[in-house]
Amino acid sequence: MADSQIGLYLIAYDIANPKRLSRVHRVLKKQGLPVQYSVFTVVIKRKALLRLLETISELIHPAQDDIRCYRLPERADIKTLGRQFFPEDVMLFTGGINRLFGG
Repeated sequence: MADSQIGLYLIAYDIANPKRLSRVHRVLKKQGLPVQYSVFTVVIKRKALLRLLETISELIHPAQDDIRCYRLPERADIKTLGRQFFPEDVMLFTGGINRLFGG
């Protein structure tokens, strides 16, 4: 993927220390939308994503914390069960396609 191409990413984390947890959460809240506790979606260019992950890497303890970043495919078949976190009027678009609901 080119550095200027926008993608949709899922970032999940498990942070052992409450202070580090709060710092990581604040950083991600500036860039993305929380979909569950410790899970965010981020619509971002690759170069900016790498900077974001570098910022997060400076906040965590690598032996105690776990950060995972997954690029979601262009046409993801996403199913949701139970209570939907996003309000109905919130959609994540990249390339003119609603990435969460395939619209």
